[in-house]
Amino acid sequence: MNGWIRSAIGAALLATGLAAQAAVEPETVQVPAGSFVMGSDRAEREAAYRLDEAAYGARTTRTQRWYENERPRQRARIDAFAILAVPVTNAQYATFVRATGHRAPDVSEAEWIRSGLAHAWAATRRFAWSGGAPPAGREEHPVVLVDLEDARAYAGWLSAQTGRSWRLPAEVEWEKAARGEDGRRFPWGKRWNARRLNSADAGPFDTVPVGRFPEGASPFGMLDAAGQVFEWTSTTTGDGRSIVKGGSWDDRGCGVCRPAARHGRPPDLRHILIGFRLVREP
Repeated sequence: MNGWIRSAIGAALLATGLAAQAAVEPETVQVPAGSFVMGSDRAEREAAYRLDEAAYGARTTRTQRWYENERPRQRARIDAFAILAVPVTNAQYATFVRATGHRAPDVSEAEWIRSGLAHAWAATRRFAWSGGAPPAGREEHPVVLVDLEDARAYAGWLSAQTGRSWRLPAEVEWEKAARGEDGRRFPWGKRWNARRLNSADAGPFDTVPVGRFPEGASPFGMLDAAGQVFEWTSTTTGDGRSIVKGGSWDDRGCGVCRPAARHGRPPDLRHILIGFRLVREP
């Protein structure tokens, strides 16, 4: 084989490799360096409780003090980063599963019962994968039934595929991307609007294809930051739980859908309400 042919073949292989990388490089939005208003004050938390009470006709979230562990309203400064515009989808995760043989999203009945979750195990079956493939018609829905290590494994694989560094966002990064710099209560502004997100207030009580609520975009263009699914972050609580953000399709109110809201969940929990998105290093 002469040198020209070898060079042509090498160029073709390189082009194929670059095309493959481009195919798995997901869309991101840019979040600039600088300060933003994070956390909440008493007025915001009170407003969140009132939203919940109006939606549920009960004082459960207030009685259980759901929003009392939110960080105090303050200014925080962080470096620039890029974050996925939407949560990781079943289709994107399927590429990873096929390439690596990583376990597919699912949960056994025994594991689900041990977790002590409110939903019956039967409710998980429409989200569970079969034969290494997501449920038909849900390819563009956010992937769920993935725990923290599953999300990190996907980030490691995507880093290797693209030659870029991907990871879970820290809580402070996720919050800035979701609410912008001015401390708004929701990604779109201060006032609650059930038509701007997938929650149980106006949604189908299920996940939907990602990006269906452009009117709910954050100032940086991040979509599905409120409702749809909670999202893992890399931030942990004092008792070893991992912070999830964003609220879900199962929530009404939706005080928990505010970017300032935060809840800790066991890192090995595989839940129908929890997915993830990633940050890309500059």
